[in-house]
Amino acid sequence: MDKVMEVINFLIAHKLLLSALIIVIISLIRRLVLTKIRGEELFLSEEQRKWMSRTKNGTFSILILLLFILWRSEINEFALSVTAIAVAIVVASKEIILCITGSIQRASSRSFRIGDWIEVGKLCGEVIEHNMMATVIQEIDLHHGQYHYTGKTATLPNSMFFTYPVKNLNFMKRYVYHNFSIVVPNFLNLYPLLPTMVQKIEHHCEDFIDVARRYNSMIEKHAGVDLPGSEPHIHINSGATGEQIVHFMLFCPTEQATHLEQEIRQDFMKEYEKYFPQKDD
Repeated sequence: MDKVMEVINFLIAHKLLLSALIIVIISLIRRLVLTKIRGEELFLSEEQRKWMSRTKNGTFSILILLLFILWRSEINEFALSVTAIAVAIVVASKEIILCITGSIQRASSRSFRIGDWIEVGKLCGEVIEHNMMATVIQEIDLHHGQYHYTGKTATLPNSMFFTYPVKNLNFMKRYVYHNFSIVVPNFLNLYPLLPTMVQKIEHHCEDFIDVARRYNSMIEKHAGVDLPGSEPHIHINSGATGEQIVHFMLFCPTEQATHLEQEIRQDFMKEYEKYFPQKDD
């Protein structure tokens, strides 16, 4: 018992050594817990990412708290000694303060959580981690009509939440309003094609249309807004140089959106050739 007290007194007297020991122990515990959570899985699930983020944030908070308690007297003395340069410190640490307050703003507004799809500025992706300073997303290519991961990871400083609006795109993980257009160079009456195209689109969507209607209704109730609906929408307008532009909008499973677009484009081209056969010179 006396030896234990001697070791404790020695560590208290040598705070740097005790601090290093605390950091090593917490780091080892954190690594063991993260390894246990990850297991042997090749790809992390949403639940695993949540627990890994909680573990990282929790161990970091415990470490800061323990070091603050250990060095409290020195911190108090230091705080008194830097009163004269407090303004300079605030200016120098403005970005850090904005990141911390951005994290508080995110937590208080519950704008997103791990696993959600979000858009911040021109960046879109799935949230895989967030902490007091930054949010990490797995980038998704949404701006080109695609819904697949690009393989890039983006780290967003939380200060961006004060500069750019945060759009939660979580409902797009399952179903999405997919928009695309087909340009017809000649000025022709394309309206006779529309009933046939609607029938073909409904045929492509018949496997999931009932689920799509229920999901669309659920989103409307959750958001409290009147959405366009789950039925396909087609409209035509003219371009600046006289070409016809046919716009399609589908409410479909996200993973099938690109495939459905290709099938509908193929159907349209076949019907176009049937209604407007090309004359041989």
